[in-house]
Amino acid sequence: MLKRRTDLAVEAHDLWRESAEAETKLPGVRAREEEREGFSVTRVDILDETGAAALGKPVGRYTTLELSGLAGRENDVFPRAVRAVRDELGQLLRDIPENGLALVVGLGNRAITPDAIGPRTADRILVTRHLVTGAPEHFGSFRPVAALAAGVLGATGVESGELVRAVAERIHPACVIAVDALASRSLHRVCRTVQLSDTGIVPGSGVGNHRTALDFDTLGVPVLAVGAPTVVDAATLCADVLAEAGQDALDPQALAGGAPGVIVTPREIDSDVEDLSKVLSYGISLALHPGITMADLELLLS
Repeated sequence: MLKRRTDLAVEAHDLWRESAEAETKLPGVRAREEEREGFSVTRVDILDETGAAALGKPVGRYTTLELSGLAGRENDVFPRAVRAVRDELGQLLRDIPENGLALVVGLGNRAITPDAIGPRTADRILVTRHLVTGAPEHFGSFRPVAALAAGVLGATGVESGELVRAVAERIHPACVIAVDALASRSLHRVCRTVQLSDTGIVPGSGVGNHRTALDFDTLGVPVLAVGAPTVVDAATLCADVLAEAGQDALDPQALAGGAPGVIVTPREIDSDVEDLSKVLSYGISLALHPGITMADLELLLS
């Protein structure tokens, strides 16, 4: 059977429910839906190894924000999206010391647009580590924050995980926030969804190029992951489209080898990535510096 590929915990949970008998409850997983800033929020908590094995995700908390209206740039959607990301990330930061150094890592290849979410987000982060230490009389109330665009092995000759680990060993962050592109099973969620988790991340997962994981085991500090799906695996997309058309009886294995390694991305990916990276960078910066407003942030980044 063709395994539908997704990096989103909410979709992995949906896939399990589609394959399970009606009313069957998945042990080791708790899922619920809420709303924040007018956006749908789905929380999937994987509680133990039973749930982890069923969904193929590590034990931890996964929050999915559906940023409806962002692609159409509807009125006031940008500030609402920023606040939603800020507040959801703020919940994951509650156990991190308020003055602890945060290292924001943008993963991916800035030369490939669907994979550029991480680097473009890192470019806009409000970095303060040098200011807090160099001018504490003016910036002592800020959290020290550093940002790094790790690049990719093919361009640097260095694994992003090796680079992040080396930097972390040098500057000793209290936490790492890793931002990367993901893959969805559905075009409806591409560039319209943000997933936040406390489980770390595997660089390159969105384009099927899995590298060394960035998590507590590899870095020795909590790793919070922020990701946005920018692509869909072609075989997964075909299987879902056929199922929606009532052709789910087709042998899915026939699709598995039809387009190996092919991924699909929207034609508006340039503007979508620009919008998403701005939402993520602003949301992350405001979560790390809760004492400032969006207007303050725009002034400081200008």
